Amino acid sequence: MSLMRSEADLRVAVIGVGYVGLPVAAALGHHFPTIGFDTNSERVAALNQGEDETGEVTAEDLAASSQLSFASDVAAIADANFFIVTVPTPIDDFNRPDLTPLIAASKMVGSCLKKGDIVVYESTVYPGATEENCVPVLEETSDLRFNSDFFVGYSPERMNPGDKDHSLTNIMKVTSGSTPETADFVDHVYKKIVRAGTHKVSSIRVAEAAKVIENIQRDVNIALINELTILFGRLGLDSEEVLGAAQTKWNFLPFRPGLVGGHCIGVDPYYLTHKAQEVKYHPEVILAGRRINDFMGTHAAGLVLDEMMRRGKKIKGSNILVLGLTFKEDCPDIRNTRVVDIIEELCARGANVDVFDPHASAQEAKHVYGLSLNQSPSPSKYDAAVIAVAHNQFKEMGENGLRGFLNGDGILVDLKWTLTKDQSDVRL
Repeated sequence: MSLMRSEADLRVAVIGVGYVGLPVAAALGHHFPTIGFDTNSERVAALNQGEDETGEVTAEDLAASSQLSFASDVAAIADANFFIVTVPTPIDDFNRPDLTPLIAASKMVGSCLKKGDIVVYESTVYPGATEENCVPVLEETSDLRFNSDFFVGYSPERMNPGDKDHSLTNIMKVTSGSTPETADFVDHVYKKIVRAGTHKVSSIRVAEAAKVIENIQRDVNIALINELTILFGRLGLDSEEVLGAAQTKWNFLPFRPGLVGGHCIGVDPYYLTHKAQEVKYHPEVILAGRRINDFMGTHAAGLVLDEMMRRGKKIKGSNILVLGLTFKEDCPDIRNTRVVDIIEELCARGANVDVFDPHASAQEAKHVYGLSLNQSPSPSKYDAAVIAVAHNQFKEMGENGLRGFLNGDGILVDLKWTLTKDQSDVRL
């Protein structure tokens, strides 16, 4: 184990400085020479100017991280000896894990590996992916031997974009390593930046499994509430009132219905179900939850269309305003937002749909979804306005402000229970 680096010798490279990687890099930059690497040169240039478009780290925090710098040139990380990989792990069009970013990052890190180096992965994967998919790439690219020349750890990210109460430093961090000594060293490094403490587990596979089920548990619970909401709607019951009554019992879990998108909850279950099917197990509950949650955009659009038809409004050629595009409130993150399912369904029926979101990047919305955001919706124009994301700005507008977008008999649809029951025409 003498090949491993000492803390005094540590030079960190964080690969990928988005929502996950940037807070990690900023925190480590207080203690060690740290380079935040990203292939997006525009992102790197902005960060070097102290500007974080995700809003996760302030300019003051970046300036205070005295040993932190940013680069998009691989040569800048060649001298690092402790690599942290925080790249995305998405799914493809068939809901299969897409490890392309992870493999590319592993190849790049492998090209820089030296004897004694450690590579820690934070990206969400299925149990076994780090050692089965990433380590062989590191070995092949570096021509070094795993657990002899270099070592690997896994410490899953627990970031919640836009949540200032649960940030990197005050959420307990799960850690692991490919050898007991590696696990100890990785745990020691994270203890430097996580005030809430760490939880070291016995293997990388345990840490991988723990991460993926965190989001599966939420996904399945939300799916149950979504299914109940659909049922209550058909029974003529108000879901918010029913759930409020049920929550008076001390152990009733306070989940609410809604669209399930984002970089984690709507994606991670497919990583575990992929692995389950490899070992010839069909995960009934997990996949049922995914089917229900993936259906919610269609269901929400149906509520809008049904009310329009009930009122005798023509759908084809109608003007509909969708309020919110991001996957959650007061956050610029549009990754895997399921609001697009509503938009696509309404457009498929011939409606003219405008999308207004004060937090989303117009450039990113165009690039990712081909959507042109309306920066200033016209008053008195729309046959229906749909509150799809509960941004504070929409709450502050209130019923009168939101109805100001509608024509004489326009419909106000509240999918997020932003207003009270009597203030909207249709609710989820």
